Amino acid sequence: MAARDFILNSRGDSKMVYDKVITGNIVLEETVKKGSIGIKDGVIANISFDEKLKGATEKNLENELIFPGAIDVHVHCFSNPKEGFEKTTRLAAKGGVTTFLDMPYDLPNPINNADIFKEKSAELEKEALVDIGLWGTMKKRGGTSDLKPMIEAGAMSFKMSTFETDEYRFPEIPNDEIIKAMKVLADTGVLVAFHSEDNETVKTMVEEYQDSNKIYNLAHNETRPPHTETTAVLKLLEYAYWTKAKLHIVHVSHPRTLDLIKQFRKEGVDVTAETCYPYLLLNTDDLKEYGPACKMNPPVRTKEDVARMWDHLKEGTIDLISSDHIRWEEEDKKQGYNNIFKAPSGLPGLEVIVPLIYDAMVNKHNFSPTDFGKLMATNAAERFQINGKGKIAVDYDADFVIINPETEWTVSEDSLETNINLLPFKNRKLCGKVTETIIRGETVFDGKEITVKPGYGKFIEGSGVL
Repeated sequence: MAARDFILNSRGDSKMVYDKVITGNIVLEETVKKGSIGIKDGVIANISFDEKLKGATEKNLENELIFPGAIDVHVHCFSNPKEGFEKTTRLAAKGGVTTFLDMPYDLPNPINNADIFKEKSAELEKEALVDIGLWGTMKKRGGTSDLKPMIEAGAMSFKMSTFETDEYRFPEIPNDEIIKAMKVLADTGVLVAFHSEDNETVKTMVEEYQDSNKIYNLAHNETRPPHTETTAVLKLLEYAYWTKAKLHIVHVSHPRTLDLIKQFRKEGVDVTAETCYPYLLLNTDDLKEYGPACKMNPPVRTKEDVARMWDHLKEGTIDLISSDHIRWEEEDKKQGYNNIFKAPSGLPGLEVIVPLIYDAMVNKHNFSPTDFGKLMATNAAERFQINGKGKIAVDYDADFVIINPETEWTVSEDSLETNINLLPFKNRKLCGKVTETIIRGETVFDGKEITVKPGYGKFIEGSGVL
């Protein structure tokens, strides 16, 4: 949208006094331009590039970039029940993530029916500091009848798995149930997403390795070779071809998976690809060095694979980047120091994904700030139909992450709330730092402290059609 269009579509005029005005370098969909954003009732009411707007409070930014607030579609608040909404949203606010979607694989009970979904959304409104949408899932068998009631309750999307972590909480969904679910969801506009790994092959290989005492760090990668991901994805793509479901593949770790997704897109399959920040920033050398702190499913891949992931990012095959955030206790990860298979899988990411990916994309791989904004906000909002989020435009929520592109800093214990021993980025030097996070016009993180109380965050209902 051109700059002039913003002014023509504004809900105010140059004489109006807005609740707040922020002036600075605004990252729009196609360009970065100096201008003023007028905010009224938590919503962007006007954007002016010709004259400065007037506000009851005004903020003038010089070198900083004003991005749409980051959207992370892949977060686990309750896989570790010691975490929860308040602790997790603190990290999100500090990291510039203004909206996230929380996964359904909660302990002790997964979110697989409307009653437990409603309980979780009510809890969210009491505890969250940022805005949150919720995923639903379904039982291993006989769960398709619960899908539409969860859509009615506000489910944003549905996550399922071809790999089994736990038969009750995180089951492998049988093929016939996958097809039934895809058919049920095909006409609703709601995404069906998958953790895609070949359960039988992985389980067999892990058992063989442990029986042979091959329990070193790289064994985690070796027991989940690329074909365990690609074959699972290929099956799902074919199912989506026949059912016309809207398919989303989460945490793509390997470029071959993206090759397959590109091919099926050409054949008309409605499929998007999400990768996670570790698959762009880490490789098997890091797994060898850091072990449990670098363990996630699927595993990180080789340097050559990571380079090809970046090629796909430049080509547009990857639609968005997520964190797959989960924060374990350090004691949990220590279980894997002498046997990698004993460590739980997953990394924290909400506090670091924005600066890490900004530095990697803009400073090291020659992406533009607008590219960063699309991959970290706009594309997610559009694919998941998160109304009023994801871009800086009139009538959208005033959600922003402010980044100073010139600030150099080091990932360390002193710079983060996240336990540095849980991150394989210790002492990594970055350029570009989150200086403020704003949600619906209110500063929730001022660069040093959280400035709102639990309950400021809102539940975002999905946009499925029944």
